[in-house]
Amino acid sequence: MKNMDKIREAARDPYGYAESYKTRTHKKVVGYFCSYAPEEIIWAAGALPLRIFSRKSGIHLADRHLQSYCCSLVRGVLEDALSGELKFLDGVVFPHTCDSIQRLSDIWRLNVPYGFHTDVVLPVKLNTDSAGEYMINVLKAFRAALEKKLDVTISDDALRASMELYGRLRGMLGQIYEMRAQNPDAVSGSDVYSIMKAAMVMDRQELLALLNEAVLELKQKKSAGAAICRKRVVLSGGICDFPDVYPMIEEAGGAVVWDDLCMGTRTFAGDFAEKKDPIEAIAGRYLERIVCPAKHSGLTNRADNLVKMVRERDAQGVIILLLKFCDPHAFDYPYLKNALDKEGIPNLLLEVEDQLPPEGQLRTRFEAFLEML
Repeated sequence: MKNMDKIREAARDPYGYAESYKTRTHKKVVGYFCSYAPEEIIWAAGALPLRIFSRKSGIHLADRHLQSYCCSLVRGVLEDALSGELKFLDGVVFPHTCDSIQRLSDIWRLNVPYGFHTDVVLPVKLNTDSAGEYMINVLKAFRAALEKKLDVTISDDALRASMELYGRLRGMLGQIYEMRAQNPDAVSGSDVYSIMKAAMVMDRQELLALLNEAVLELKQKKSAGAAICRKRVVLSGGICDFPDVYPMIEEAGGAVVWDDLCMGTRTFAGDFAEKKDPIEAIAGRYLERIVCPAKHSGLTNRADNLVKMVRERDAQGVIILLLKFCDPHAFDYPYLKNALDKEGIPNLLLEVEDQLPPEGQLRTRFEAFLEML
């Protein structure tokens, strides 16, 4: 696809992109750790929302503060902060998610000397009568805190413009997913990975312009011949910051046609509620969109949603990527597996850290799983 080099480079080196953006535009950069961070409010404040990913380098400084059995993502980003890799950040937003991110917030506040720090303590149980009111109050408080920390005024008009931009961008990402589901050979899995990661890193207006061209190109590919027959699989889990996974699956004769990842569909799922107040509209989306294991909106909705994904996309199996020591997803796994087994959907569990297992071992597991589908 055209302009993919820019997108791939931003996905490959998010810190480098953010530093260059800040130098070029003289705008602020605000880091965040989770898809529940209210990006629309950050963008409306005139800052670039940047999801923080670990560079996956050797961890030494973070070991003074975190146990070795803590999630490698949390340990890695703390290492980057303590070593000065993240000095370009003007602030960091910590949504209330898993225990590790919440404790990282405390450690960050006490030990990272640059940029502002703010917590966004969103409700955990989202299907109660009080959850909506609580969510709205938290987002209003975050808006006020951001205005103070960035010395700006976030108007309702700026919020609506930000929501309109994010709505178009998320719609474009959804289109790309739908096109890949219909013809997996129209766009490679590694390119979809780069697009999704760039959507959390790049100037959102710049990326939207690039994706407009990409979607036009994909529509032409869609009608340019029959798709190659591949085993269709869904990826499930938390963060999948592993671009090598996709070509390995494709080389083994498979294709990722959909996912339930916080770097995937959870990022763009859900529409803004029809509300006059933009904060209420943003809150409505968070209440209705697909939840992760750190949130609750029903006893079976996560499993029901995963099974629905498989059926709607004509997938033949599910590969679950479990980041080692990620307690929410680890506790979630037996329940998801039970639901998949009950529906007769083959599934494979892969436990990974910041570095993937040896390529040969991983390739063999993919080949064996795909062969039995």
